[in-house]
Amino acid sequence: MPNKTDRFQNRRLRIAIATAGRFHVLDLARELSALGHEVRLYSFVTRRRAGAFGLPRECHVSLLPSVLPLLIWERLLPRLARGLRERLLFKALNWAVILRMRRCDVFIFMSGIYLEAARTAKRRFGARLWLERGSQHILAQDEILARIRAARPSALAIRRELAGYRAVDRIVIPSMHVQESFGRDPQSHSKLFRNSYGVDTNMFTQARSRGRLDQPVKLLYAGAWSLRKGCDLLIEAVRRLTGVRLVHVGAIGDHPFPQNDEYFFHIDAVPQWELPKLYAEADAFVLASREEGLASVLAQALAAGLPIVATDRTGAADLALTPALAERITVVPHENADALAIAIAGLRDKLISTGPYPRLAEEDREALSWTAYARRYSAELLRDCGREKAC
Repeated sequence: MPNKTDRFQNRRLRIAIATAGRFHVLDLARELSALGHEVRLYSFVTRRRAGAFGLPRECHVSLLPSVLPLLIWERLLPRLARGLRERLLFKALNWAVILRMRRCDVFIFMSGIYLEAARTAKRRFGARLWLERGSQHILAQDEILARIRAARPSALAIRRELAGYRAVDRIVIPSMHVQESFGRDPQSHSKLFRNSYGVDTNMFTQARSRGRLDQPVKLLYAGAWSLRKGCDLLIEAVRRLTGVRLVHVGAIGDHPFPQNDEYFFHIDAVPQWELPKLYAEADAFVLASREEGLASVLAQALAAGLPIVATDRTGAADLALTPALAERITVVPHENADALAIAIAGLRDKLISTGPYPRLAEEDREALSWTAYARRYSAELLRDCGREKAC
């Protein structure tokens, strides 16, 4: 006789997803819809832009008219009354969702933002509440950012985040090191569901093999040039080595980029659709972050066929979904320029002596896809509903 959970496996769920910008949940919404669920994504991303990422028109609910003045305020006067603007933005986003909310079985929301809307979904519809937390536990994250003197979350954001942990049924995280950071909070730790983010494997295709290397190994890093991303450690590691060159693509943040240095080259931020060309021109990808749940650029680099060197606070280890992927991933301790330099040197020597890695099989790339990510997510949603008889 089928058990209680089995009876829910083919169930079509009504799923509400509330976000601010795009983030990974737009990809989640698209893929859950493709799996047959009834999905509504509440976001201030425009319908046209959401459609460009494949989200069906009927899944999109625009919050832009409700928050446009606040977004203009943030863009033009970012330093003016930040605390007030943050409070007003939280209120505006929550009311915009509450006013447009339809019956849902599950309410998925970005951590710290939609606390009032989530409580409303629970009260009105008995919805299961799933919180998306992309980084370490908020208190662990705040400690790391304070230590490196980087921008920290506000006291209001921390209070709302902690309240969200208490209020929800499940907390969705992307990596093992994020899971470990919740060890300080046993109640929240018991709610965790770990699911590594995916990548658009149609966009990030494998480059043609270039054969043996007779030029400096080209390392690529895509993202903000900042202390949080460990760019000071990256500079130190690269400067210790010969036969390597680092290309950075992205914005310059709170750490200066090396000027007039032949081993470092900067490219301003580009649209995502231009990144595959940069991956195709690189030999390897590096990321030295001190605090990051799971960097999407790592999955992109792997899907493009590149080996990666990354710290243990990037989620890189969670992308070792198959033996072939695991072979291309080198994880080093965070805050350790020595280990970073040694790992880069080892990869450099391998590339020079044996050439690029062989092409990944399609099943390896499929393991990295948003479709695989959503299947894992959908299965857990259905198990959760089956256990609780809430949907």
